[in-house]
Amino acid sequence: MVVIWNKSIKEFTWEVISDKTNKSRTILVKSVQMHPLYKKRFIVRKKYYAHDEENISKLWDIVKIRECRPISKLKKWKLMEVVKA
Repeated sequence: MVVIWNKSIKEFTWEVISDKTNKSRTILVKSVQMHPLYKKRFIVRKKYYAHDEENISKLWDIVKIRECRPISKLKKWKLMEVVKA
């Protein structure tokens, strides 16, 4: 098996905020940024929709997601593993 490392593949590790849909999870990713003019820090929140084939993750689990091919209109991420249940 040949593994090719691609630096453009993105991965996140954050928490599941919704598990209501079948084979899909909503993950909330938070990051802290600095305002360029006022130098005040603020939190940027972004929701990602990830594909979970076996429905293994539950609400508030810490999961690792990776960017993949588009699966549906919103799902462009795949759940790799549950880090903390």
